[in-house]
Amino acid sequence: MKTTIAAVLSIAFLAACSSKENGADAYGNFESTEVIVSAEATGRLLRLDVEEGQVLAENTVVGGIDSTQLHLRKAQLGANIKAVKSRVPEVNPQLAVIRQQIATQQKEKARIENLLKANAATPKQLDDINGAIALLEKQYSSTASTLNTQVTGLSTETQPLEFQVEQVKDQLAQTRVLNPVNGTVLVKYVETGEVVSYGKPLYKLADLRTMYLRAYIGGDQLSAVKTGQQVNVGIDQPDGTVKQLRGEISWISPEAEFTPKTVQTRDERVRQVYALKVRVQNDGSLKIGMPGEMRITK
Repeated sequence: MKTTIAAVLSIAFLAACSSKENGADAYGNFESTEVIVSAEATGRLLRLDVEEGQVLAENTVVGGIDSTQLHLRKAQLGANIKAVKSRVPEVNPQLAVIRQQIATQQKEKARIENLLKANAATPKQLDDINGAIALLEKQYSSTASTLNTQVTGLSTETQPLEFQVEQVKDQLAQTRVLNPVNGTVLVKYVETGEVVSYGKPLYKLADLRTMYLRAYIGGDQLSAVKTGQQVNVGIDQPDGTVKQLRGEISWISPEAEFTPKTVQTRDERVRQVYALKVRVQNDGSLKIGMPGEMRITK
């Protein structure tokens, strides 16, 4: 009898030891980095080619918001710029007339200088022609300055309008719904035909190719883990087995917190633990919210 009892106790002890050795170091649930895509313009949603479960590529145009008013605003600004530019004076033709007059007087000056050498002209004639040339040169400088001032003023007048055109172009680009990242659509919030405003969520997606097991460890385990460390991640299978995947610790919380309230026992809830995330490449078997376990490799 004593031998039988001793044998039973030995088996129970070995089973307990085996269970402890095979137990996981941490438990948690899988999550992914979720992105909520919101409207960047206000208006009627003309198109949204998004369905829940659909895989979208980065920088794909998946929808559009009515941009009629913006196109009209852009056309109005273009007409205003054209009207201002029509008042810009023709600088070169006006200055060309004065340059031609100066050239004519220069020729006349050369003729008078030759006549003066032959005593066929008077010094007063040469003085008169020099005075006429000097007057034309001053007129040229004054006219050039006036015309440049007018051109600069009109250019300054058109610059704010051109900035407004660029602003409208940016607003027009924002009427396109551009998918920002590769991912799978999780939730669709609106339908085609609805009126949306700036910042209204349109749909939510996540890149399910990479999943994260958010788990919790006790302070006594903290020295055994570090970021970049390779660990084993296990998920339950329908046949009762545990499927093993390789993972990498990508983040460890620098502060302790109380065990999440999802833990049922009061004793466990009052313990302080450290959260960590394990990055796992999804082979298709991992889902958001699925429970998992982590084992520290020896």
